[in-house]
Amino acid sequence: MTLEQLLAYSNHRGASDLHLVHNNPPQMRIDGSLVAVDYKSLSGREIESLIYPHISKEQIDEYEDRHELDVALSFSKAGRFRANIYKAMGESAVAFRTIPTTVPSLDELKSPEIFKELIKSEKGLVLVTGATGSGKSTTISAMINEINANYNKHIMTIEDPIEFVHKSKKSLISHRNVGSDTESFANALKYALRQDPDVILVGEMRDRETIGAGLTIAETGHLVFGTLHTNSAPQSINRIIDVFETGKQNQVRMQLSSTLIAVISQVLVPKKGGGRKAIFEILINNGAIANLIRDNKNHQIYSQMQINQTKTGMRTQTQELIKAVEANEIDTDHALKVSNSKEELKRGLNITTGSEES
Repeated sequence: MTLEQLLAYSNHRGASDLHLVHNNPPQMRIDGSLVAVDYKSLSGREIESLIYPHISKEQIDEYEDRHELDVALSFSKAGRFRANIYKAMGESAVAFRTIPTTVPSLDELKSPEIFKELIKSEKGLVLVTGATGSGKSTTISAMINEINANYNKHIMTIEDPIEFVHKSKKSLISHRNVGSDTESFANALKYALRQDPDVILVGEMRDRETIGAGLTIAETGHLVFGTLHTNSAPQSINRIIDVFETGKQNQVRMQLSSTLIAVISQVLVPKKGGGRKAIFEILINNGAIANLIRDNKNHQIYSQMQINQTKTGMRTQTQELIKAVEANEIDTDHALKVSNSKEELKRGLNITTGSEES
């Protein structure tokens, strides 16, 4: 099979990812589990022969120099993919992530209604967090799509690589690819204010310089969306602050307490009958949360999230997992595997004995 045929087959099977690794047959991730393709084992050279025709000479040179490369690929029949080419035991390997060719709406994703309220903000920071493969990019793209469809804004996305490609509707969209359009996330943010954006998507807030620039831009009257690889909303607050040296952390707490709009932490859980369900933990920055951030009492944030939720719109992961189990959408074992608070979840599900993970 050609690479396009292999990717098209993976899409046909409903896979979210396709892996090519030396001395193994191709493997697809379907509903969170790996499934081998009925195909021969591939050598590193064969993997290179599949991927190299689809990337530029400059990208090949960069990969062979650094031994890893992120690229976005498009095929007429197979669709769009994010690919990471890397070395494993000295041999080439590739991980492909499927990118839907159409940008989903918040309604199509059955997202919480509060997401439509968050995008109405004129300025501030919205963080969408979770592990790799948790659906962060899809959630943010749906929120960007909602702004694009309903508001006259200049939306700038900074990604590595560009994933969802938005066509301008009511808004004007500028897509910037780190590497080819700008040197780095931090560099793009440094010059962003000269490009007159209203909304900025930062594909990954991965370092101190990028996070600092994002906070400053959110302070100066812009709506900023960013992602972090954290597993809970309170943990995301800690990560933002801890990335800075001790002497600057008080200043960052002040910035974060005033600019943060919300933290959405998500995980995808296999559904009964197939597919996956998104479980959202939602922190909304209000007066009480802002005071806790400013006073360095982050350990109290989780408890505050549980108070008066009907009014605040907040929810915890444990509560959402319990709802999904009780609605017979997911099973208890899968809920426990993804839970950040297994003992709390067991109490909520009245599990007192058994061999579930603790």
